[in-house]
Amino acid sequence: MLMAITMAASISLVLVPSSAKLSSPPPSFSSSEEAKAMLNSGWWGNFSSTNHCNLTGITCNSAGSVIRMVNPFYNSYASLSVADMNWSSLPNLEYLHLSSNDYLDFCGEIPGEIGTLSKLTHFDLSSNYYLGGVLPPTLGNLTQLVHLSISGTKIDGPIPGEIGTLSKLTDLDLSFNHYLEGVLPPTLGNLTQLVHLSISGTNIEGPIPGEIGALSKLIHLDLSSNHYLKGILPPTLGNLTQLVHLDLRYNNIKGPIPSSIGNLSALAYLYLHSNKLSGCIPQEIGKLKNLVEMDMNSNILNGSIPSSIGHLSNVAHFYLYSNQLSGPIPNEIGNLKNLVEMDLSSNILNGSIPSSIGHLSNLAHLYLYSNQLNGPIPREIGKLENLVALNMSINNLHGPIPLEIGNLKNLMEMGLSSNRLNGSIPLSIDHLRVCYICEIPYSIFKLENLKSLDLSENLLSGYIPSQLGRLCNLKSLRFSRNDLKGTIPSGLAYLPQLNYLDLSQNNLFGNIPACLCSVGTLNLSYNRLDSQIPNRSQNGCPYECYEAKYSSSCVKGNKGKRILKLTLAISLPAIAFLSLPVAVVCFCLRKTQKIQSGERGTKDGDLFSIWNYDGRIAYEDIIKATNDFDIKYCIGTGGYGSVYRAQLPSGKVVALKKLHRLEAEDPAFDLCFRNEVQVLTNVRHKSIVKLYGFCLHKRCMFLVYEYMENGSLFCALRFDVEAFEIGWTQRVKIVEATTHALSYLHHDCTPPIVHRDISSNNILLNSQLEAFVADFGTARLLYPDSSNQTVIAGTYGYIAPELAYTMVVTEKCDVYSFGVVALETIMGMHPGDLLSSLSSPPSENIMLIDVLDPRLPPPMNPIVAGNIVLVATMAFACICPKPKSRPTMLRLSQEFLSQRKALAAPLRSVSLLQLWNQKMNFVQIPDEVMSAQN
Repeated sequence: MLMAITMAASISLVLVPSSAKLSSPPPSFSSSEEAKAMLNSGWWGNFSSTNHCNLTGITCNSAGSVIRMVNPFYNSYASLSVADMNWSSLPNLEYLHLSSNDYLDFCGEIPGEIGTLSKLTHFDLSSNYYLGGVLPPTLGNLTQLVHLSISGTKIDGPIPGEIGTLSKLTDLDLSFNHYLEGVLPPTLGNLTQLVHLSISGTNIEGPIPGEIGALSKLIHLDLSSNHYLKGILPPTLGNLTQLVHLDLRYNNIKGPIPSSIGNLSALAYLYLHSNKLSGCIPQEIGKLKNLVEMDMNSNILNGSIPSSIGHLSNVAHFYLYSNQLSGPIPNEIGNLKNLVEMDLSSNILNGSIPSSIGHLSNLAHLYLYSNQLNGPIPREIGKLENLVALNMSINNLHGPIPLEIGNLKNLMEMGLSSNRLNGSIPLSIDHLRVCYICEIPYSIFKLENLKSLDLSENLLSGYIPSQLGRLCNLKSLRFSRNDLKGTIPSGLAYLPQLNYLDLSQNNLFGNIPACLCSVGTLNLSYNRLDSQIPNRSQNGCPYECYEAKYSSSCVKGNKGKRILKLTLAISLPAIAFLSLPVAVVCFCLRKTQKIQSGERGTKDGDLFSIWNYDGRIAYEDIIKATNDFDIKYCIGTGGYGSVYRAQLPSGKVVALKKLHRLEAEDPAFDLCFRNEVQVLTNVRHKSIVKLYGFCLHKRCMFLVYEYMENGSLFCALRFDVEAFEIGWTQRVKIVEATTHALSYLHHDCTPPIVHRDISSNNILLNSQLEAFVADFGTARLLYPDSSNQTVIAGTYGYIAPELAYTMVVTEKCDVYSFGVVALETIMGMHPGDLLSSLSSPPSENIMLIDVLDPRLPPPMNPIVAGNIVLVATMAFACICPKPKSRPTMLRLSQEFLSQRKALAAPLRSVSLLQLWNQKMNFVQIPDEVMSAQN
């Protein structure tokens, strides 16, 4: 008996350790230990140790043990660490969600003891920018884990191979960890339950392991933007037959696309662009019949486009541009009935454009430029009635432009430049009428939505049709380097949005229409014209040109009814008239042309169409719309007045800047108010806020502006939700628009205008987040025969330092302020500390990515990253302490207009010291230095 007991004991001694390896015993639970751990963490401040289950973000089970923790410290503002918590004291925790806590400075490293949470099924530490350290190997102990997300942090080091033990994992996201390095561990192939795998935007290197083909349940695979990920695409990718989304763009993958890709029959989104893929596109690509988007641009693919693409009947977006593809466009392209956008540009495609392209009835964007296509433009192009953008430039197309081009009623952009097109600008057959005294309209005249038309560098002859003057939305028109003759149609001068006109190198003759001076960029060189453009040196154009421009056929109704135009802004001589005693009411409007008494109509009070009424009607509507400037309509206060939002009876919304009575009695405020009127009635630029009118009367002084739905840039950057909506591309556009506006003020106005108060408060954003320079109350005209001394004006933090001791205002004062705004735009905050530190070259350890707005994920697109580097470099040049060394706004404006390149190196490798050194590309060398060098 004793022997049996002894044997049983010995057997049990052998079996207990063995079973412990298979399943751990139930963890011990102590409510007091849990409460103590939570109290010691400091995440909730002080609390009673008996009520820890009632804390914010905490859920307990029936036994009082914590099973769920979701962002428990959102009311705390301390600097917290993930290591503050004693995780081993929470043995029953199943759900841990601590994401998006950058505003708390949630930092530290992931402690190894996190591996003691054996019941954890959901683990999310994503979007904690200050969270760092390495991924602990003990993560492999979390064998119940289903969801693991640690994206958007600063974790570094390799992905531990132990992660392969998480056999129940369905979602794994380690993306946007720019310091994560090493290789993709082959043990990822053990995660056979994975549905979603994302490891994008990291420093991972080496090849994609073939073991990834074992993830047969995978639906979403994203390994994009890992610039050191290289090698070839493993053929085992073809095993992922349930894959719907495959994203491998922005890597260094080379070699051919494996034919096994044809096995991915469920694939809807395929992104392989911006790699080094070579060889032919496999015919098997045609098997992907569920494909909606296919993007293989910017590789070195060669050979012809396979005819099998005709089977991709569901594809809507098809991009093969910037490769080395040759041969003809396959006729089967016409089978892609759902195609919305196709870009085959920048290849070496040849042959003619297939007529089957006319079957693509849903096509909105067609780009075939920079190829070797020949033959005529097929007439079937006229069937693409949904086409918005068409670009076939830089090919060998010949023959006339087909008449059917006029059927493209929705077309906004048409580029046919640098071909061998001949004949005249085409007549439209269906518009010919049996009327010998009628002017024959042209087919392009029918394209009423056209904004950009480029027919330059062809063999076109004949006349420029006068009907082009009815393309009211046209912004850019290029007819240069053709054989056009005759005179310039005067109607072109009155297109309200035309900003770029190039008719150079033709055989045009006769006088130049005087009001072409209102066009921003104009090139008429190498013609036989008789006169020069008048008033090009006088602040643009006479006001009469603008009056004629805005009363042209473009602002008339379709049935002969005149759309009455706003003419609130009046000339400076009329200001004197307003000061006469007889001005009982505010004359906010003046007539710009004679009208018949029958046109007076009803008093609808629409500011955009009441030019034929007296000022009192407009005044009464404004008073009614704001309830006599009730404070509830006030949306902000400025340096010398309050701003109101007014919705007029027609539904139109305007902004009113009103000078209050006490302010109106102050000569300084009155001067600022009148100064703003003087400046804004003489400037015309798309990125300068529009002044619709004003009222200058002692009892009531206000300006009427275009309303900006999104307020100031300052406010947009100060609130997290609004700041997040302004992405990197939009921020670059905001800086670019401000650049062009200041360049116009400094270099296109005579005398030059210095704003003197460029700040984020005075950059306004409309509903499309487009930027407009506003608030010209302190603007100053620079006269060459004046000392231009002034009192200091502007906003603290943006004022150029030299004004403190020279008191001389120059354009370089605005340049400095612009540099501050540019930095603020990409940093998301005023760069006060950075400005003070940049009095000398910065440390090479400070990286650009560390000062960018942390509320946005770092830009992955190399072009976007390159634009941000450009903005930062410009800004450093602008804040140079020596005014003469700062660049001109014209120089910066031209840089934005030039072709910009993608950033070659990863953004994370760009230091502030590099940008400091690169700013010499923009720094202006003073004349005296240049003379000394010569």
